[in-house]
Amino acid sequence: MYPELFSIFGYTISTFGLMLAVAFLVGSWITGVRMEEEGLDREHASTLLIYVIVGGILGSKLYFAVDVSIRDGRPFSELFFARDGITWYGGLILATITGAIGCRIHGISVRIFANCAAVAVAIGQAIGRIGCFLVGDDYGRVTDVPWGIRFPDGAPPTDLPVHPTQLYEVAWLLPVAAFLWWRRKSSPFLFGEYLALNGLGRIVIENWRVNPVVALGMTEPQWIGVGLIVLGLGGWFYFSARARTVAE
Repeated sequence: MYPELFSIFGYTISTFGLMLAVAFLVGSWITGVRMEEEGLDREHASTLLIYVIVGGILGSKLYFAVDVSIRDGRPFSELFFARDGITWYGGLILATITGAIGCRIHGISVRIFANCAAVAVAIGQAIGRIGCFLVGDDYGRVTDVPWGIRFPDGAPPTDLPVHPTQLYEVAWLLPVAAFLWWRRKSSPFLFGEYLALNGLGRIVIENWRVNPVVALGMTEPQWIGVGLIVLGLGGWFYFSARARTVAE
């Protein structure tokens, strides 16, 4: 576990921050490759990355601050301006919105850009989860499995072995990314497939995490996973039906 890399003028550079930057850069490159495949200017990927970064970081902080302040009663401003504490799904929601706004401003099809970004988002999410692992954040339940890991400097610290659920997500997301790459030219809505597979993975992996049950025996992230499956499949069937109508 390597939560900190080094400090510059008293400002600590964390491994999570580095991995987050790598995730955005790799995601931009993959999206550029895909946009070129679709006959678009790949330079637009870097431009739209700005919209996605702003929405992703702001959304992840907003979701985390609102969620924790409601559940634990902690001040919203304290949570929002803290260096630690983000929620991936908040970032996904607002990054999707700001990315769509960027597409409208620059005259790019939102659906095509979303499809171009699908593989990149899966890989970027996997890289981000490696960052979570390196800083000891968002791990799972205490376990006696041989691959259980202790995070003595984690957030929060634990001297007991726990499920490295961050790596479980990486192990799910990388095959998902490979599957999406294979499907990139035949899927009517590749981003919908990403959403559905992301939600499915979260529902399953959540069984080894520590989030409290909120309704019907399921945790909040599991309900979000259900929502992602519904949205993803709904979009997939919608665009599939449109493609058949156009073909006829």
